[in-house]
Amino acid sequence: MKLIQYFFLIFIFFSCSKEQDKILPLERELIESVYSSVTIQPDSLYQVYSIVAGIIDKNLVEEGDEVSKNQVLVQITNNTPKLNTENARLALTLAQENYQGSATVLNSIEDEIASAKLTFKNDSINFFRQKNLWNQKIGSKVEYDTKKLNYQLSENNLNLLKSKYNQTKNQLITTLKQAKNNYQTSLINTSDFTVKSKIKGKVYALYKEPGEIVSTVEPLALVGSSTHFVIEMLVDEVDIVQISKQMEVILNLDAYNGAIFTGKVSKIYPKKDERNQTFKVEAIFDKAPKILYPGLSGEANIIIAKKKNALTIPKEYLTENNQVKTDEGFITVTLGLLNLEYAEVISGITRDTYIYKPEK
Repeated sequence: MKLIQYFFLIFIFFSCSKEQDKILPLERELIESVYSSVTIQPDSLYQVYSIVAGIIDKNLVEEGDEVSKNQVLVQITNNTPKLNTENARLALTLAQENYQGSATVLNSIEDEIASAKLTFKNDSINFFRQKNLWNQKIGSKVEYDTKKLNYQLSENNLNLLKSKYNQTKNQLITTLKQAKNNYQTSLINTSDFTVKSKIKGKVYALYKEPGEIVSTVEPLALVGSSTHFVIEMLVDEVDIVQISKQMEVILNLDAYNGAIFTGKVSKIYPKKDERNQTFKVEAIFDKAPKILYPGLSGEANIIIAKKKNALTIPKEYLTENNQVKTDEGFITVTLGLLNLEYAEVISGITRDTYIYKPEK
């Protein structure tokens, strides 16, 4: 009698287990998404570099300071540009004095031209008077030739001085322009030793201290927006083709225990990171938390599709070749949306078809 009861209990147990593995498809709202890790970064974040080498004289800001556009961040010292600027200034002053001053080279030539004009006028009068006498057969040939020669020499001398004046003036103008250019260049070179912020934002890091050597390949500071932050996500290459701008993003941050935030995809970077086979995708918050810091991490799901009243089954009831076990045997089903737990069934079974969990 006890043996019969034992077999009956075993039969009941296996029957109950079999009934528990049998379910019907259910209609539910199904959301398909792509998972991604999250890192929060300030918008317009960039590393500040110097375009010249030198030694840091002083940092004019501290980490955490708010800065305006073109505000000086770091002062670099190097005496060579200062000396070059002073030499260029002196050369410019000399060039200006030579061209525009009260005792310029041009004034001296102008005085020579005035004297040459008087000589030319006198020689001209003497020559034409002697020419008239010569035409009347008065005077000697020697006197005529002498007056003519003096006239021609004074005319040539006057023309040469005028030419000298124009040439000297052009040379002085060119020298002055070159001196101005050299001075402006030296000022630019000097300003290169003053490193400024390109944006209005916040100083998030300073990498160098006063007295340290500066090169053009090492960053001096990290500056970014203080009010706008972006959500940086790394999406696997097998999923990137499903992502487009304005898709909804649902995320949580480790710093905010269990809090859910939403956003929209704003940018998709086209270059793949070969190291981890991912693409970088950016999103912006619909409503950002009040306090954010660079580097905060978390997890996100990018919503690629939603469907209400989708006929779904648990994914664990599917075989590898998209079949389900029914009372009539294994049936191949056509799938639609998928998430981590459920799969949408488009065709193959109905809401009245019992399915069984396949044996492992």
